[in-house]
Amino acid sequence: MKDEDIINLYFMRDERAIEETNLKYGKYCKTIVKNILQNAQDIEECLDDTYMKMWKRIPPAKPLILRAFIGKIARDLALNMFYASKRVRRGGGVVNEILEELDECIPDNNDVEHSVLRNELSNIIRAFVNELGQRDAYIFTSRYFYAEDISSIARKYGMTRHNVTVTLSRLRKKLQGRLVKEGYLAS
Repeated sequence: MKDEDIINLYFMRDERAIEETNLKYGKYCKTIVKNILQNAQDIEECLDDTYMKMWKRIPPAKPLILRAFIGKIARDLALNMFYASKRVRRGGGVVNEILEELDECIPDNNDVEHSVLRNELSNIIRAFVNELGQRDAYIFTSRYFYAEDISSIARKYGMTRHNVTVTLSRLRKKLQGRLVKEGYLAS
């Protein structure tokens, strides 16, 4: 079924919209969520929450790219679940690894003053990724948006783990330089 048809089902409040969304994007969402959450029960709960949030957001929202819309919802919900479980028990996993990698170029600030700058940071990162070559952009988003592990990225792009690690390190340094240039970080 086409995305427009699925969106129309949401607007008609037809429950088939969720079934069709699951048929078309279920595996995609599960991959995103599974990369962040390790517990099968949490993964299923997160996917259920994703479809509920879709139901609540459409309408009034009318997404231009349904895949991106649902992917972002799934990712945000999975990260929220991860952070909630992290508060309860400190754990490892790929998300902690990713956050440690990004710590060197993006500070973790949760106060009100810094929350105002989050939108600016998001725009800078989006522009940064858009300016990268296709392979680098895919590697960067695979790691830092989809939370894929280094081995998976290496297999996907026909690279060694070492090459992926070096590429990501170079991209983080480049991002850090961009953030300094934009005035977001002090040099």
